[in-house]
Amino acid sequence: MNEQVFQERFAQLLIRISALPDEQKLGLAVPAAAPNAQDEEVHRAVNELQESIDFLRLSVKYLMFDLEATRRENGYLRRLLEQATENKCDAEERDDNFYRDEEDEY
Repeated sequence: MNEQVFQERFAQLLIRISALPDEQKLGLAVPAAAPNAQDEEVHRAVNELQESIDFLRLSVKYLMFDLEATRRENGYLRRLLEQATENKCDAEERDDNFYRDEEDEY
């Protein structure tokens, strides 16, 4: 039995249940309506899951952006540090040469 046949038979069953007297209908209508409630619950759960996945995707994109920015900043700071170290070494060499020149004069 495929899904279409099942849905048709289920719809016919619901019609027959609705034709019954109220006393008999109460016992049958609640279980017959349960699949619809389950479908709604499944759809609600799927929607919540989709929202969670969307939030996760956004969070991952933000983290990737932050990681790239941090890498760029690290590279920039390393270059600044290297330049500062080179400038300090150059200044120390000039200072050393300055004193050596004075020693040679005496």
